[in-house]
Amino acid sequence: MKKILILNGPNLNLLGKRQPEIYGSQTFEEYFSLLEKKYEQEDIVLYYFQSNHEGTLIDKLHEVGFLWNGIIFNAGGYTHTSIALADAVAAIATPVIEVHISNIYEREEFRHHSFLKNVCVESIVGKGLKGYDEAIQLLITRK
Repeated sequence: MKKILILNGPNLNLLGKRQPEIYGSQTFEEYFSLLEKKYEQEDIVLYYFQSNHEGTLIDKLHEVGFLWNGIIFNAGGYTHTSIALADAVAAIATPVIEVHISNIYEREEFRHHSFLKNVCVESIVGKGLKGYDEAIQLLITRK
């Protein structure tokens, strides 16, 4: 059985309400239910955790980062500011895929830099919620 954590950072608890023109109108919980159903027959167990607090995200990375098969991480705004989160990703053994719902490279200039990109095994941007599914597929097929 493969265990994969989807870890969402600040403001992603507002999906479905927050700027639907950018992030869509579906909540993450609704989308996560669809993902669980899709992968339940494939011996893949998905977990979801969201926090608006940087330290809590670091704690979760440390908690699962040596035991689980993969982490899909959307750090939200911390992507562009947090060296501490990048250090946490770099310190763990579990492969981490960075995901962003919007294309951060086509938005405001301050969003163009990701401190996570170089410490993650892959980066998926601008594919909406489907980027999470693409990340799961990459983790499943990863050797």
